[in-house]
Amino acid sequence: MKKTTLLNACLAGVLAIGTIPAVHAEEGAQFPRVTDKVTKEECSACHMAYSAAMLPKRSWRAIVSDLSNHFGEDASLDAATTKHIRKWLEANAADTGGRAPVMLRGVSSSETPLRISKLPVMVRVHKYEVSKRMRDRAGSMSNCNACHRGAESGFFED
Repeated sequence: MKKTTLLNACLAGVLAIGTIPAVHAEEGAQFPRVTDKVTKEECSACHMAYSAAMLPKRSWRAIVSDLSNHFGEDASLDAATTKHIRKWLEANAADTGGRAPVMLRGVSSSETPLRISKLPVMVRVHKYEVSKRMRDRAGSMSNCNACHRGAESGFFED
């Protein structure tokens, strides 16, 4: 089986068993896009605005609580903007409404994952798909747009 076919099969399986409930996802999207103007504007100033549905509330809380050391960068914002973004991310997080999506499989409730690219499901899906050449081209596994042109809109098909 070709690597691309294997990745697509894995993604299809992940999506088929409920990564994001239909009520939470946009029509045809794998992940709901960031629809909050403030969150999209501030996060997109430096990187792709990742779907809140990719991490649990506790992760977004931890990430937004330490913006002065945001993965080695100072992304500090005023208190009102920080509170607004945290509230939106937590309200749209992967574990809202008692859901237990596939994105969080293998993540214990005592863990607070800070990197989407390190989630067990993401590591498994990319293990056979992403060659060293592709990783070098992307610069890092967090640069979804390098390989997934629709990533910002929630689409991760090749």
